[in-house]
Amino acid sequence: MNAADAALPRSFFERDALAVAPELLGKVLVRRAPEGTRAGRIVEVEAYRGEDDPASHAFRGPTPRTRTMFGPAGHLYVYFSYGMHWCANVVCAPPGQAAAVLIRALEPIEGVEAMTAARPGARRPVDVANGPAKLCEALGITGVDDGADLVVGDRAIQVLDDGTPAPDAPGVGPRVGISVAVDHPWRWFDAGSPFVSRAPARSAVTRA
Repeated sequence: MNAADAALPRSFFERDALAVAPELLGKVLVRRAPEGTRAGRIVEVEAYRGEDDPASHAFRGPTPRTRTMFGPAGHLYVYFSYGMHWCANVVCAPPGQAAAVLIRALEPIEGVEAMTAARPGARRPVDVANGPAKLCEALGITGVDDGADLVVGDRAIQVLDDGTPAPDAPGVGPRVGISVAVDHPWRWFDAGSPFVSRAPARSAVTRA
């Protein structure tokens, strides 16, 4: 990463999750630390809305677990999944609404050696951050990072724009690992990237 890379402004996140999600493809999630920077390009995301999305943590209103998801936008919502793994989401939506975009997969681009060391179970380079829990482990993101302000770099975590555009024709499909609202095509991914978490059958891939 370099000084020319720009942090995304608050206004980027203060929009519908369905608009924010595909535009996050190609952006860089970065975690700075004294021992070095770890960063990965976002290649797969899923959008979760609020009261109109039964698959969303915000569907039934705010709870102690989900309070970060209710804003303000531009913060990191981190939750524990299945009592085993951390998952990282970018909070979005206009003020007064709750929504977030789950970051599902990264292509490691900086601090790759450190990311790989943090993922001793990864058998191949593409497995280091090709899943929401894997990427949190690779970057060292845990529950203490819940609520981090991505716009100002609170807790040394940001989403940066290094000039790489989102794919012209991202893959689009249903979200993974949910049992309700399974028909919503709210998962976007770089169809040409080997770093996505799960490549759908070719016949199932649509384009935005």
